[in-house]
Amino acid sequence: MAMQHTPLLMSKIIDRGAKVAPNEEIVTATENGVRRQTYKETRDRAHQLAHALAEAGIAVGDRVGTFMWNGSRHLEAYQACAGMGAVLHTLNIRLSEKDLEYIINHAEDQIIIVDADILPLLEKLEGKMPAVRQVVVATEEGFEGWSTQLPNAVDYEEFIKDKSTHYEWPEIDENSPLGLCYTSGTTGNPKGVEYEHRSQYLHTLACSMTDSMALSATDSVCGIVPMFHAMGWGIPWVGLMLGCKQVMPHRFMDPARILDLMVAEDVTVSAGVPTIWQGVKAIYEAEPAKYDLSKLSRLTCGGSSPPLSLIRWCWDALGVEMIQGWGMTETSPLATLSRRVMKRSQQGISDDAQFENVAKAGQLMPGLDIEIFDENFERLPHDGETVGEILIRGPWICSEYFNNPQPDKFHDGWLITGDVGKIDPEEYLIIADRSKDLVKSGGEWISSVDLENHIVGLEGVAQACVVAQPHPKWDERPVALVVLEPGKEVSQQAVLDHCEEAFAKWQLPDEVLYIDSIPLTSTGKMDKKVVRADLESQDYKLPDLREA
Repeated sequence: MAMQHTPLLMSKIIDRGAKVAPNEEIVTATENGVRRQTYKETRDRAHQLAHALAEAGIAVGDRVGTFMWNGSRHLEAYQACAGMGAVLHTLNIRLSEKDLEYIINHAEDQIIIVDADILPLLEKLEGKMPAVRQVVVATEEGFEGWSTQLPNAVDYEEFIKDKSTHYEWPEIDENSPLGLCYTSGTTGNPKGVEYEHRSQYLHTLACSMTDSMALSATDSVCGIVPMFHAMGWGIPWVGLMLGCKQVMPHRFMDPARILDLMVAEDVTVSAGVPTIWQGVKAIYEAEPAKYDLSKLSRLTCGGSSPPLSLIRWCWDALGVEMIQGWGMTETSPLATLSRRVMKRSQQGISDDAQFENVAKAGQLMPGLDIEIFDENFERLPHDGETVGEILIRGPWICSEYFNNPQPDKFHDGWLITGDVGKIDPEEYLIIADRSKDLVKSGGEWISSVDLENHIVGLEGVAQACVVAQPHPKWDERPVALVVLEPGKEVSQQAVLDHCEEAFAKWQLPDEVLYIDSIPLTSTGKMDKKVVRADLESQDYKLPDLREA
């Protein structure tokens, strides 16, 4: 054995930022401004929190829940739990009361740290969380006078007060659990994905690669993706390792406040779902002179596929690269990324060709394997034409769900993603759709994602959602729900004519419905389950508009 085999523990890297950049800032948005603390202060407070948790009975492997926005105290919980060997269970604050009760009890959380402004949401579960022994309440301005009937509630600052600023991180097995994230429960109960120290250590390094998110110590990072969603796409861990400035929006998620924060804190890179960036685009376009985004260089976009029109607008209007990523809770989540130029052989291609590549889901991160399979699990060719079920495997890919066997979700060491797509000869992944969101018409598949992204490219359209509706002859037909930009009018025929530029007649929506807003899931994606249910409750029937 020629090399040392030190375990890949997150405790080896989470204190690094405080060592190499002790005075760099963690900035948290507040009601009337921001709250600032340094990496050194954050590290010291995280060690104090670890002592407080240990004195409260938390041991290696015990689950600690966080019911919190993106902020410095949430980051302290990340650091404390990872270092001491506890398991950080990030609770999705947008889940239904039923799902929230289920995941707290399924995980057997022993302590929950909660932001005071959302304490009422957690209080709905009073008496329904038998394993929870204590609740720790973190306050921001305006919420200091909290009170609650939840068990053994204590103020966060009192909880860590007078504790030592050094906790000796224990040596544990690198395959020990680190974090627990639950899926948003589109069917049945949410399923838990247990991240391990080794998996997230490797994932953190992958996030920092130049051809990945390209995060570095020189960045000012605004993580808009919630820290309760797939560990904030790994950005909090990367920040703790690198010591880059982190800007956290807390509960202030409206696009205007996000833009103000990005300008004031010289943000260079940010991450969020497409609906966030569409909202930012609308605010910016209304008053472009108000926002100096000259420091901003790139936006990472995931959760669902961003329209090509949005990607081009970011570059043409702002000079900002939009990096599309594909992944899911089960993949930690980083699996593929698409950069504007990824290798020298592409640097001579046209702008249009470059943007066509960016609009794909991207190329695979090193260390992972990805394939498309048919219904018999036979591998399909990477020709950019053949569509199949996407399966993936690798060191930060889920191999089973937490205390919930789901054999139909895995096959021979592969994760069955539930996405359908194709892979081209340059190894770009192209997502066709979620398998449950494809429209099957007359035996042929229609991609709702492709239709949505094309419709959003039409001037005057802010958002589009395409769902399948039953049809007596063709099995299913697509219907488009459209949200228009304020003050704009776009006729149904204009939408159909626009679609006909890129799609065959049989692929066009059978109707265009105009709505005020599209319902979103707890992670900010379009909630097509709700859309379909709404149409069903209204006893919607397809009109006989055309011969499909």
